[in-house]
Amino acid sequence: MVRTPAFRVLFGRAEYPAGGRTIRVAQTAAPASGVVLHPGNVRDVIVDRLVRFLGKDPETATHRDVYEALSVAVREELAARWVPTQRRVARARVKRVCYLSVEFLPGRALVNALSALDGDLLGATERALAELGFELEAVAREEHDPGLGNGGLGRLAACFLDSLATLKYPAVGYGIRYDYGIFTQVIAPDGEQREVASSWLRLRDPWEMPRAGARYEVSFGGRSTTETDARGQSHERWVDTQRILAVGFDHLVPGNRSPTVNHLRLWAARAVEPFHVGEFNAGHYVAAVKDQVAAKNLSRVLYPDDSTPQGKELRFCQQYFFVSASLQDLLATLKNEGRPIAELSDAVAIQLNDTHPALAVAELMRLLIDENGLEWSAALALTREVISYTNHTLLPEALETWPVDFFERLLPRHLKIIYQINRSLLEEVGGRYPGDLERQRRMSIIAEDHDRRVRMSHLAVVGSRRVNGVARLHSTLMQQTIFADFAALYPDRFTNVTNGIAVRRWLRQSNPGLAALLTSRLGHAWENDLEELERLRPAAEEPEFRKLFRDIKRANKERLAKSIRERIGLEVSVESLFDVQVKRIHEYKRQLLNLLYVVTRYNRIRANPSLPVVPRTVIFAGKAAPGYAMAKAVIRLINNVASVVNADPVIAGRLKVAFLPDYDVSLAQTIMPAADLSEQISTAGTEASGTGNMKLALNGALTIGTLDGANSEIREQVGPEHMFIFGLTAAEVQAERASGYQPQRYLEGDAELAATLEMIRRGAFSAAGREAAVLVVDRLLAPGEPFLVLRDFRAYATAQATVDALYLKPDEWSRHAALNCLNMGFFSSDRSIREYAERIWNIRPVI
Repeated sequence: MVRTPAFRVLFGRAEYPAGGRTIRVAQTAAPASGVVLHPGNVRDVIVDRLVRFLGKDPETATHRDVYEALSVAVREELAARWVPTQRRVARARVKRVCYLSVEFLPGRALVNALSALDGDLLGATERALAELGFELEAVAREEHDPGLGNGGLGRLAACFLDSLATLKYPAVGYGIRYDYGIFTQVIAPDGEQREVASSWLRLRDPWEMPRAGARYEVSFGGRSTTETDARGQSHERWVDTQRILAVGFDHLVPGNRSPTVNHLRLWAARAVEPFHVGEFNAGHYVAAVKDQVAAKNLSRVLYPDDSTPQGKELRFCQQYFFVSASLQDLLATLKNEGRPIAELSDAVAIQLNDTHPALAVAELMRLLIDENGLEWSAALALTREVISYTNHTLLPEALETWPVDFFERLLPRHLKIIYQINRSLLEEVGGRYPGDLERQRRMSIIAEDHDRRVRMSHLAVVGSRRVNGVARLHSTLMQQTIFADFAALYPDRFTNVTNGIAVRRWLRQSNPGLAALLTSRLGHAWENDLEELERLRPAAEEPEFRKLFRDIKRANKERLAKSIRERIGLEVSVESLFDVQVKRIHEYKRQLLNLLYVVTRYNRIRANPSLPVVPRTVIFAGKAAPGYAMAKAVIRLINNVASVVNADPVIAGRLKVAFLPDYDVSLAQTIMPAADLSEQISTAGTEASGTGNMKLALNGALTIGTLDGANSEIREQVGPEHMFIFGLTAAEVQAERASGYQPQRYLEGDAELAATLEMIRRGAFSAAGREAAVLVVDRLLAPGEPFLVLRDFRAYATAQATVDALYLKPDEWSRHAALNCLNMGFFSSDRSIREYAERIWNIRPVI
């Protein structure tokens, strides 16, 4: 790096050395134009922020210093747009969206913000950094991915915030500012996942803005009493509570080439009285800070391990903490704008992203009745006008329930509210279906089966204006299975909005080569209107276009191969087919089906070393919940298989297996553009939608998958001839389960599969211990195994043979890949948000 003499301060101005000459910057807070940052002054602004904000000498500035200086400058520009955005919204007196989610996975902010802002700011920043002796890519790597989510739920929420701002809709996201996020995944020498505290907040986060005015008390415990006023009217009071302080931190969310900047407000938990001087002076040093420690635990980690009673209670309290703070904040915002509570339904649309924020129904009722004096019927009507609920799962075990005991001890006032809502529900059900006590039992918000529990999904449905699924198949099955009784009672309440992805991050930023090719043919319009890609479909028939497409894919594979080498020390060939399955580790997603085929393919090569095979690199990534023993066994087995396969000289590189640890948004942005084959192989009827399937297809990967989630809609848009569909349908899965699925039957006529399972069981891949292997095989062979892995194996292996045959024809493969990309216009999150705006929220853009 070129360094020049140290800067010197002159009267009225400062001189900073950079790029071989002196930069003179006026000693004002911003350039004379009043614009914080623009393409013509990037270098000056970076140097200015290094000195004025960070107190750093530009001569000795590190990559981290430059990253922070640049980030502060960009954040200032976002803030300069956020203020007028909020002013426009307040003056227009329009409806805002308040999006409640325990997960957000926004990814790194610097390049995203530079790309979203005006003109050639990204290019100008690259040039300015080069003059200062730095590369943008190296500077951007200094940013840690925010540890605010784990999988598709959080990434969807982030895509939606991006689209809301791009489309100029007024919105705020609400979540939790986790100190340590989910966890950092480390793979031990024996292949097991180890969880290490995430360090995303270890260094200063230049993107967050502490909000001193956004501080609210959240109560727990105590008791709910009934008091009578002077007029003889009864009122409920929640008294003798313990209070926690919620403190707000904002992350600004820019729209792409848009004046709108919205925000994500994250809550950190603090003690109302963080330090007890008397205890400290008495020598009780731990007791002096115990309240602060207990409070901060609420925002320490995402999804505390709930395998213990303490973990379950912490997760319950965490959910209420963020819901209460968020609702108090939105009501305070409306009050500050002079909007009365009676107009709440004209001012706010609250969206619950899955069941985690379902306590919002009871908490909003409490705030309306106890704090704002509304009558019960008016409060319930308002609640049902403003809240809507997105369901993300068909798995009954994933629909949260909480013990009534938790409510009795921690939220007694809310329990009374829930009981009253439930009483009204059961009266309504009894009136519609007289004598049908079984239906009342099924629909009750309170489950009485074993221990009494509150069914949070039922509370969300009963308290919502609209309930939506996230793919057409999912929404249909949702109404036929888990919510069938509610769909019969409230048929107009249910709808569908198929998920989408933010094309700005998942194509323009992740795959700049492909983005440049598209822009050369279409201009920039496709960035905010993905359906523009349809105009380019004829180009897939052009040999020159296919070659360019193929060259871009190869360059992306080289980038991923470099990352694999740096992360796990494995050399992979870019000539091989990159076969990718990257997602949260769960049995229903069937990473095991993929792994069984990997072992089968390995055995075929071992049995016949001269066999001509298509070289493959099979890439896995994803985290398992700390308390999910089977998912962790799957990770261990994948790594154990990889160790044996990758070291076997007989295989000679024709098959490689890579498990990439600590999967996050930044790693995904490297993997998605490089994938040749996208594994979307969940058991039909279990995946709500998926968005990884969309990201991979948009980047030119061909899908091998079941007709699950959004795969069927992708098939309609892309065309069945451009995908590899296999396996049972959702209806056939239900029939197989109903008939009593016996996995052993599918081994009797399949010697190859039987040999694969026996090889795993006897420990051929488990030198350090067979525990994980035995656990996995026993699960696959258990009568009634819920995800039918062995039942679909042979169909999957046949589809993989078709994949091999096509990959041997590179030009034809490139044609299919290009058409996958060009037919994905429907799956933009912009389209999803427009549908939410029209079908659920009834909101309009503010310009």
